[in-house]
Amino acid sequence: MNPQEQIQILTDKINYYNHQYYMNSESEISDYEFDNLLEQLQALEAQYPDLVRPDSPSHRVGGAIAKEFESVTHRFPMLSLGNTYNAQELIDFDERVQKGLEGQQYEYICELKFDGVALSVWYENGVIVKGVTRGDGVRGDDITANVKTIKTLPLKVQATGLPVQFEVRGEGFLPLSSFEAINKEREDIGEALLANPRNAASGTFKMQDSSVVAKRKLDFYVYQFLSETDTFATHEESLHWLKSAGFNISDTWEKCRNIQDVLAFIEKWEDKRHSLPLNTDGIVVKINSFTQREQLGFTAKSPRWAIAYKYKAESASTTLESISYQVGRTGNITPVANLKPVHLAGTVVKRASVHNANEIERLDLHIGDTVFVEKGGEIIPKITGVDLSKRKDSFEEIHFPEVCPECSTPLIRKEGEANHYCPNEKGCPPQIKGKIEHFIQRKAMNIENIGTETIESFYQKGLLNSPADLYTLKKEDMEGMEGFKAKSINNILSGIEKSKEIPFKQVLFAIGIRYVGATVAEKLTNHFLTIDSLEKATYEELIQVPEIGDRIAQSIVAYFQDNENVQFIDSLKKAGLQFVHIPTEIVVEGNALEGKTFVISGVFQNFGRDELKTKIEANGGKVLSGVSKKLNYLLAGAEAGPSKIEKAEKMGVSIISEEDFLAMLVA
Repeated sequence: MNPQEQIQILTDKINYYNHQYYMNSESEISDYEFDNLLEQLQALEAQYPDLVRPDSPSHRVGGAIAKEFESVTHRFPMLSLGNTYNAQELIDFDERVQKGLEGQQYEYICELKFDGVALSVWYENGVIVKGVTRGDGVRGDDITANVKTIKTLPLKVQATGLPVQFEVRGEGFLPLSSFEAINKEREDIGEALLANPRNAASGTFKMQDSSVVAKRKLDFYVYQFLSETDTFATHEESLHWLKSAGFNISDTWEKCRNIQDVLAFIEKWEDKRHSLPLNTDGIVVKINSFTQREQLGFTAKSPRWAIAYKYKAESASTTLESISYQVGRTGNITPVANLKPVHLAGTVVKRASVHNANEIERLDLHIGDTVFVEKGGEIIPKITGVDLSKRKDSFEEIHFPEVCPECSTPLIRKEGEANHYCPNEKGCPPQIKGKIEHFIQRKAMNIENIGTETIESFYQKGLLNSPADLYTLKKEDMEGMEGFKAKSINNILSGIEKSKEIPFKQVLFAIGIRYVGATVAEKLTNHFLTIDSLEKATYEELIQVPEIGDRIAQSIVAYFQDNENVQFIDSLKKAGLQFVHIPTEIVVEGNALEGKTFVISGVFQNFGRDELKTKIEANGGKVLSGVSKKLNYLLAGAEAGPSKIEKAEKMGVSIISEEDFLAMLVA
């Protein structure tokens, strides 16, 4: 079988399994078998890039890095909808529709208004060709590489009778579960939390590295079909077809015979919407018939045949009983308001976020205050204000503590940062236990059969004061402890032993350097390959790595300047953990670059830095770490290091662009 046939078969097979899993909730093969097929396809595509299909499932994992997004004119303007906030305004809208249709019978389709990012996805001959943001409604940004990472969006539509060109529109969103997971990791590594899922989705879709986008597990609900031809008679018909063609259609829509049915739909979903996997902020009401939509037409800004009903942001008032101060793994101190329980957005709220000392001061909070709490686009309820008319002179003003609530160490607040943190990372109990909890988690060392309670028990008994202590635990240490039988002890020791096989990128994430999350850890291991190289890296060398900015670089340098941290790493080395990254085997493509040496600097349109390194080596070239007289080429992309460029110019080294490099491959 030739390579083209292999790529065709693998592409179709993996796309089928993807569809079954994400659209029909059926796992026909194991994760291991699926990953194996995908690896085979990616290896073939790397060897024969001209044979990669537009609907290749390898697009799902991302990898392309764009230095900027091209602006695209929409084929059909993406108009905004008029908003209404009460039943009377909806009735007025219905009267305008009735008048415009001159007595004709008409129906409405009601859909939930999802709180995400409006996107337009273009298809030609059934294959996805573009993903575009709404922008100003006339022009948007081409974010195709990022859109292709959405696993519920078909890369190729298997259907007959389609127009050559058509477009689907919908809402890209970050599921609440993904948002919570991202914020948990950000909190864990000492980063500021994302404000809400909508902002997080918007920021993610505009990221330059699509491999990072893929890891955030964005989703997409389609709600509109567009083409130059009259493919469907009604919106209802188009929704049924879109679902049958494999698009992700929310089952929350409903056909309504009149405005009273619309009002009933709105009432039904006012509380029920809180059970959905994403935030919603209202209802969209549309005329069902496309012919009648044409009759009603448009105003300059919005269609006359549709309107959005917005639910009021849910708010409640209750009493602020106290403020608790939580100490995180990295020492961040987070204030949490303890409230008199109040019903809000379908749940009973007892606690609310206050974020930091600045927020306490801005709100001028006092114990006993009547506070207003909202849960609009937020996962965690937040205090939005104080009812000063109910404040009494006896209410105590809240002052942020000056010492750690757990270990009494004076708190530190770095210039330019909003958060206070406890610097006693090796002696503060919540930080010690938090570091161990971080170390064993699935994305880190993935040590099973150890949880928060077990860590607490081991800490209290003096068995665990550092993650490294896990590797000195013995059977006799646990025997006799309450709740620890022979089987559970063996499971714990087995899980610890198995963790020694975990790859370096997860080990680096597990050791817990401030600001080094799972994605950053992977970038660092791909670049430096060993913990020894990373330990010796200078600030200047670190900031040359993609995704590594000033704050992360400073944190890494500071970490390895601490002798106790170096001893901690040494103890993990002695325990047998993996501290070397073995790069993927290079598949030889040719010898166009044989004998030539390169240094890579900057951001590139068609390649990630690691992809460029692989491409150079696959064609006989060699990548060096620094500029010297022996270097042949400095391959400079956008934002290339000025010091490297200056040094190359002084030494007479050729500075080439991405276009120059591509030309060398075919010369």
